Amino acid sequence: MFISTFFTNLHLIIIDFLLILCISSIWFYCYAIYAARTFFADPRPIDLEFHPPVSILKPICGLDSDAYENLASFCQQDYPEYQIIFAVRNFKDPCIEVVEKIIANFSDLDILLIVSDRVIGTNLKVSNLANAVAKAKYEILVLADSDIRVGTDYLQRVIQPLQDESVGVVTCMYRTLTQGWISTLEAISITTEFHAGVLVSKIQENGIKYAFGCTIAMPKKVLEVIGGFEAIADYLADDFQLGYLPVQAGYKVVLSDYIVEHLHKGSTLIDVIKRQIRWALCKRVSRPWGYLGLIFTYGVVTSLLLLIATNGSMLGWLALCICWVTRLVMAWVVGTISLKDPIVKKFLWLVPWCDLLSFAIWCFAFIGNTIEWRGQKMKLTKDGKLQVQEDKSYQLSILN
Repeated sequence: MFISTFFTNLHLIIIDFLLILCISSIWFYCYAIYAARTFFADPRPIDLEFHPPVSILKPICGLDSDAYENLASFCQQDYPEYQIIFAVRNFKDPCIEVVEKIIANFSDLDILLIVSDRVIGTNLKVSNLANAVAKAKYEILVLADSDIRVGTDYLQRVIQPLQDESVGVVTCMYRTLTQGWISTLEAISITTEFHAGVLVSKIQENGIKYAFGCTIAMPKKVLEVIGGFEAIADYLADDFQLGYLPVQAGYKVVLSDYIVEHLHKGSTLIDVIKRQIRWALCKRVSRPWGYLGLIFTYGVVTSLLLLIATNGSMLGWLALCICWVTRLVMAWVVGTISLKDPIVKKFLWLVPWCDLLSFAIWCFAFIGNTIEWRGQKMKLTKDGKLQVQEDKSYQLSILN
């Protein structure tokens, strides 16, 4: 009798808990809709008289999809004075041929290729950036990953918030252009889940306290205040740290309304899962409470569990319908209307499947602190730093 009563009460507690999670998810979806509509409501003013000279730092390793088009887009800026520095580690890197072609085709621009194997930490992307910044002529730095493509108005719009001296960093969101079902699932998840969370946290926390590798604009003096690239040379989430550390130093991080494009073609399911696990671990160690709080955003999953727990009751079906419809509306508003993502517009029906995969990865990321990159195992410390697990002489290159 006691055991039966115990399990009956436990079952009711589980149902109540799942119902709370469903309600929380619905609230999150509605709030994300509000946040997206608010953020993109009015275009940001552009002062055409504000155009300080800029040094663009591009760390490169290997060839990305459409490498020439991606890199060349930074050479076609409608901007009076800027410098581009491509930083590579190895003279045999195939990307050098592409960079040399760009230098030849844009001979009127100030473009520099640096090839240096100098290492300042475990994250070799940061070492590339450190090698590049040594040759930067100008006070304003713009860092951008190699697989990013931008329009001709990119520089002019991105640097606008730096007119305010209290702003230490400007960063951007991105939409992923890709091919293949597996990559499409990943792209939809980034646009409708990750960026939705960014927009919500921006309002809740009165601004963001991190940055994204697709674009980080910052004055040299801010980089110097946080200790230069040496301060983040051992972190997996170098972009996160480049936003977080300036905030700790008293500066603000501004999220630009400019959306860059991330070009990504052809990934296997294993590649996507490994990459997503790496990013999930990165988020978990960088923002542990925020990562735990993601449980309140997985309404697609919790509504399914509630339906099962209530044996297909009217309550279960009602919660599922409301959660799924609200989730799809949020995905449409954030992805299609706000971020102008053509993939979300075409494959909106895949959103629930993306959420199921995302939830599985979210759970898995609680298990350990080990990631795999190009056959090598690395350990993430509690503060987000990288430690080589096997070959102590191996150095990890983080490309994105």
